[in-house]
Amino acid sequence: MDTETASRSIPDPSVSVHKHGFVRLVETMGSDNAIVQAARVSYGEGTKNVRNDRALIRYLMRHRHTSPFEMCDLKFHIKLPIFVMRQLVRHRTASINEYSGRYSVMSDDFYVPEFEYLKPQSQTNKQGRDGAFSDTLLSYITKIITDVTETARDKYKVLIGRDLTRELSRIILPVSNYTECYWKINLHNLFHFLKLRLDEHAQQEITDFADVIWSFARSRFPIASEAFDDYIRGSITLSRMDVTALKDLLQDKFVNEAAHYGMSKRELSDFNTTWRT
Repeated sequence: MDTETASRSIPDPSVSVHKHGFVRLVETMGSDNAIVQAARVSYGEGTKNVRNDRALIRYLMRHRHTSPFEMCDLKFHIKLPIFVMRQLVRHRTASINEYSGRYSVMSDDFYVPEFEYLKPQSQTNKQGRDGAFSDTLLSYITKIITDVTETARDKYKVLIGRDLTRELSRIILPVSNYTECYWKINLHNLFHFLKLRLDEHAQQEITDFADVIWSFARSRFPIASEAFDDYIRGSITLSRMDVTALKDLLQDKFVNEAAHYGMSKRELSDFNTTWRT
């Protein structure tokens, strides 16, 4: 991006996320109809039994025929904290162009979580948060986060003012600093992104951005999004061991022992949580 600084007003139309972030849909290519056209070209005579476009899209999704969904693209302009950006770039099937901290001065904006987001480390999930802090401790934690970000911002400006190169001045900035990017992805890979980042186990901050991206996808591809919701996002994957245990459970033959089904203790625990509670 060729702007001097990433700290500027939210573009219109866009949806704000947290205090400083936003998601803007720049453009799309394709539609539900484009998915249908691609499928009928690909599968020819085989699609004549599916006259209804909605039924065809749902058939494709249900049977994991993904290539017709790859014919559609969405391009987003996103402003987000660097630590959230790192989760975004893990989806390597997208094309991305990020704001350059070597060429331009970094944003003055930093992410400070709201009280409702500040929770203790989960004792059962190393990547999760659980429980609650007292109001006094919440205020103390927020002050530490705010003090650190303000100090980093001020010292960064000092280094810039002393004419230290921008690519080195930025190294003192925390990952709560905001960046911007253009992010383009096809519909099939977007659905994969949403499957992971809308999951209850995903970090809340990336889920907040994914929620907005999901709303844009639904508005532009309503039939495909409905099928994704029904057959992918709302589905459960069963292992061979799960299927065996579930059959036994339905026949009142279930044995609550991991070794009996060739499961790990964690797998059996997950099975019991899903099917026996």
